[in-house]
Amino acid sequence: MRFIGCLAVCLLTPGCDQTRLMTGVTMGTTYHIKVITSDQVEALQREVDTELARINQMMSTYIADSDLSLFNESTIGESYPVPAELISLLGRSAEISDSTGGAFDVTVGPLVSLWGFGAEGQLQVPHEQQVERALSQVGMQHLNIGERSLTRSVELYVDLSAIAKGYAVDRISELLAKKGFPRHMVEIGGELKGLGNNDRGSPWLIAIERPELLERSIFRTLPVRDLGLATSGDYRNYREVAGKRYSHLIDPRLGRPISHALASVTVLHESTATADALATALNVMSPEKGMAYAIEQSLAVLFIIKDGDGFVERRSPALDAYLGQYDD
Repeated sequence: MRFIGCLAVCLLTPGCDQTRLMTGVTMGTTYHIKVITSDQVEALQREVDTELARINQMMSTYIADSDLSLFNESTIGESYPVPAELISLLGRSAEISDSTGGAFDVTVGPLVSLWGFGAEGQLQVPHEQQVERALSQVGMQHLNIGERSLTRSVELYVDLSAIAKGYAVDRISELLAKKGFPRHMVEIGGELKGLGNNDRGSPWLIAIERPELLERSIFRTLPVRDLGLATSGDYRNYREVAGKRYSHLIDPRLGRPISHALASVTVLHESTATADALATALNVMSPEKGMAYAIEQSLAVLFIIKDGDGFVERRSPALDAYLGQYDD
């Protein structure tokens, strides 16, 4: 998911003299922050960049000496000390993995690489034995999360790309609120949180993009106030081999790319990190199982489902109830 015009989400609210914009680069993507204030934000942005750099140094798999990268290279069977924040986020990841029956799994990396969506970027359809071998290195049961350390029992590779951006959004939102800026919108790589109202005194209005490859258009808009929002979809990240389409979203339970009709999932939640992870998990599930889970967990979720040459939407009851607050 990306911000304005990039993938699944864009901000529609126009700015004014009271809206200050901060932009930058982090976590291999971009960030956009809007703060409602009459003050200048140069000093504030320096604090934002410092906090983002700190989080990246903990959780990036692209920084060789990050805490996560060093753990991924640690000796199998030996505990490796990591920061408390990393322990906490992995604990939340384990809870979501358990709750979703393994549809969300931060250890899915070997399968992602096997199907050609890793750093190498080339897809060759793997043999069944290769899939089974990769599956033996995937699973939260192979990760022991201690109070201050982590231990891996196999050649496990932990990748937090499906939850870390949401976590960073939450942290930056907390920073802004503590600094006395309760009205703001924070977006990192498409995951976002809107607090308070925008410059017009209304909720932040977010456009969900129509999940099509060649055209960029708005499917519908969602009001966001005091919530995080995350969208997951595979419609622009896939590969073709011999005329067959392979999604970048891998079902960690089966070891194979998803193949159902769910095109994109948007989740609203008070925790952007949780929304981030759940959007991925629900997209791995089928539309039917994903909706059943959303209803069971009282989640505000928007499903966009392929229907012939077009798309249809399905909204969870919790989302309908939320949107009902803003009906004219």
